[in-house]
Amino acid sequence: MSTAADNQTAGQTTGEGILLDPHQVILRPLVTEKGMHRSTRYNAYSFEVNRLATKDDIRHAVESLFNVKVIHVRTINRKGKPRRTRYRNAHTKDWKKAIVKLDPEHRIDFF
Repeated sequence: MSTAADNQTAGQTTGEGILLDPHQVILRPLVTEKGMHRSTRYNAYSFEVNRLATKDDIRHAVESLFNVKVIHVRTINRKGKPRRTRYRNAHTKDWKKAIVKLDPEHRIDFF
């Protein structure tokens, strides 16, 4: 029988959520002009994350993958954009963006 502390150390959601590994939570970093400005000035980094991940999942995943201390996490659910295909209209998939602010003593180097 596992406890809530065991689940959180493995980067898993407790309660009614699904179990996600840290590599399943963070899909990719979002490296944009705005994101680079945010990382240098405010020590905040943007990631595309799993749509089912909670803020606690994101916090534990970033802390375990990059060995940093997270101050807070903000999330944004983004709608997919409409696209035209050859015979019909379609749209890109919906996705979730997370902005993670780190402790001033910690940094993540993407390059």
